Amino acid sequence: MTASPAAAPVEASPVRSERRDGGLLRLTLVDARRRNALSMRLMTALASAVAEAAADPSVRVVVIAAEGPAFSAGHDLKELTAARANPDRGRAFFAETMTTCARLMTSIVRCPKPVIAEVAGVATAAGCQLVASCDLAIAAEGASFATPGVHIGLFCSTPMVALSRNVAPKHAMEMLLTGASVSAADAARMGLVNKVVAADVLTAETEAMARLIASKSPLTLKIGKEAFYAQREMTLDDAYRLTAEVMVENMLARDAEEGISAFIEKRHPVWEGR
Repeated sequence: MTASPAAAPVEASPVRSERRDGGLLRLTLVDARRRNALSMRLMTALASAVAEAAADPSVRVVVIAAEGPAFSAGHDLKELTAARANPDRGRAFFAETMTTCARLMTSIVRCPKPVIAEVAGVATAAGCQLVASCDLAIAAEGASFATPGVHIGLFCSTPMVALSRNVAPKHAMEMLLTGASVSAADAARMGLVNKVVAADVLTAETEAMARLIASKSPLTLKIGKEAFYAQREMTLDDAYRLTAEVMVENMLARDAEEGISAFIEKRHPVWEGR
């Protein structure tokens, strides 16, 4: 009797998904051996997890964390280099990689749930871009940030998009032009992260902030996040026109009616998400 060939082992996902009390979802990058490089496989897995969170009404806040000494070292340079052996010298794969990365980053910005980066280690190049793309970021004291592409002849042009929308232009240009590493404290001063805490309380501090946010009306958070990103790309007049319309629609929502009534009656609101 001929033995059947053994099935190929199924490789574990590079992103671990864990639910926490209070509507929190932790997405942890677990490809520590590759320093959580944003390979096509990891970006696809993370984008899928973010999409699932966006569609799940039980998820209120998403936390993106990572195992190992690197939050993310950016794009997988070995994967990109291997594509140079293709007849087009890698052009098609390079384009696919950058498009996939852009879709991942915009999916985080457009996710109706707040997304918090929990950064324990280094975040470089597209890894720094990932931090900047999240709505909030909390870093451990030993974390660091850099856009070091200039060191290898590759300007961090796509990370520049998220970075320049989070920090002052001269801070962004200094990071991009020098490739120098920025400490967690300096990243907080520049506005790249919200706060810096001791490493041993990083998860507790991140989840405390996440639970505080998750206690609010999910509809209100969705409305506010969407309006925030829409208005900041507009002229002043257009921004006020949009946000005035948003405020009117928000006032007509059941959760706003409930929240205002609860405030007047000095009680806790009961959110319905509508």
